[in-house]
Amino acid sequence: MKTTKGKTQTRSRTSKTPPKKGFFKGGIFKLIFRIFKILFIVFVAGSIFFVILFRFVNPPITSLMILRGFEQKSAGKPWKIEKSWKSFDEISDPMKRAAVAAEDQSFLENHGFDFNAMERAYKKNEHSKKLIGGSTISQQTAKNVFLWPGRSIIRKGFEAWFTLLMEVFWGKKRIMEVYLNVIEMGDGVYGAEAAAQTYFHKPASQLNNHEAAAIASIFPSPLKWSATNPSAYVRHRQYLIMRNMRRLGPLAF
Repeated sequence: MKTTKGKTQTRSRTSKTPPKKGFFKGGIFKLIFRIFKILFIVFVAGSIFFVILFRFVNPPITSLMILRGFEQKSAGKPWKIEKSWKSFDEISDPMKRAAVAAEDQSFLENHGFDFNAMERAYKKNEHSKKLIGGSTISQQTAKNVFLWPGRSIIRKGFEAWFTLLMEVFWGKKRIMEVYLNVIEMGDGVYGAEAAAQTYFHKPASQLNNHEAAAIASIFPSPLKWSATNPSAYVRHRQYLIMRNMRRLGPLAF
């Protein structure tokens, strides 16, 4: 009887012991899920906060500016970041129209994405070693202000998210203002004001159609192309931009 009772007690104690292996797996899964949930909430809240902040506060610097600075130092050149923030009204109308004509002719109509341009770029890239972008001005601004240089699916996903937020909280006028103040326009030259002073020795408010088109013509490759000493290809780009500017007419921001 004692033996039977001892065995019964042993089985009772054994049956009450939880399966450690299953519990361990479940606990880890819950912990990982909780961490991802917290990170997701922090990212969403943080990104919305900074987008709203930069609606009113001008971005002081971008990751591309920092990267270019280190590249200059590694090449034995002095650190150079020439930029001078100008408000929307302090940038000439030709410079705004040149940017739209060169980079995103549906800028005022689209909601941050031009799917036709993306499709055309995708088809061209299938048969070309040189990648062609289909990004809108809004997408380029999101990349310049909030993200890092480079090409990857992950970065494109973040770019789409920030583009949507900018379209909601900024509007087209603010997007264009920020774009024309942070875009790379030469070696250590950022923004329309610095470009106008560097290439034409005048403020951005006084740029005419020809000068604005010359600056916009080098947007795709500002470190290789020159606005004042253009190659035949860049000169042809300038001609096309000026033609598109006339077709666009005044822009109603």
